[in-house]
Amino acid sequence: MEIKIGTRASPLALAQTKIIADEISRSWPEIKITFVTIKTTGDKDLSPFKFTGNNKGIFTRELEQALLSHEIDFAVHSLKDLPANVNPDLPVVAFSKRATPFDALVGGGNIIGSSSLRRRLQLEKLYPEEKILAVRGNINTRLSKLDRGEFTGLVLAVAGLERLGLQDRITKIFTPDEILPAPGQGILACQGRANENYYYLDCVNDENSKFCAIAERSFARALNAGCNVPVGAYAIVEDDELILQGLYIDEKSKKFYRGTHAGNKHDAEIIGITLARRIFS
Repeated sequence: MEIKIGTRASPLALAQTKIIADEISRSWPEIKITFVTIKTTGDKDLSPFKFTGNNKGIFTRELEQALLSHEIDFAVHSLKDLPANVNPDLPVVAFSKRATPFDALVGGGNIIGSSSLRRRLQLEKLYPEEKILAVRGNINTRLSKLDRGEFTGLVLAVAGLERLGLQDRITKIFTPDEILPAPGQGILACQGRANENYYYLDCVNDENSKFCAIAERSFARALNAGCNVPVGAYAIVEDDELILQGLYIDEKSKKFYRGTHAGNKHDAEIIGITLARRIFS
């Protein structure tokens, strides 16, 4: 049997896809695995900061098209890149065990770069005396800009740095009270086609990651949040209880709407929706 896994071509995307492929190979050594690299809109020389309402799916759209055309069997995404509303014909069929979900400071100083509006607005509140600027490119490109002196610090996802073996560059890991992560951060999503048998992904799927992802993404979905809307969400599971923190930032007024809600993990979607309604009350 051969399976074709769709992935972006960036070093991080390939490293993440290898994590999934290695899990499959350990459990199903008879399966032959092929990577199919696909360039997405978000990989092209475009600035996501110029995108307005049409920024959803800029890192996933072409992979979804490859799924629909049967060019690939499933795709691997950083879950935080996958829009909260997915095509029901292309569901997430496995959620990986979560890596470190938090954001990290690399370097320091008074000119800090970040690609995320969510991070930048939280950084402005955390470091009101520093200059917070947008930065474009994959992790290696951003680090090159740091090393050339264009920035004195960067904020990046811990999981991405760890997956590329760059954890030694971390200066500080932010707590959720300092910078709340993006919904799904640290989780890898395997997106497939509805009504197909993905038995070989059972070895990848992590139940607690799934519940956390459902809660965080339902919170974002209830707020109609795209990939560059300043929304943060972070859930943890303790026994059967799921505790969700959520944040929405009004970009114009810089007002922070934040709250926490908890319940049974099997009610993860309801927890996310409830919190989205409560933070404005």
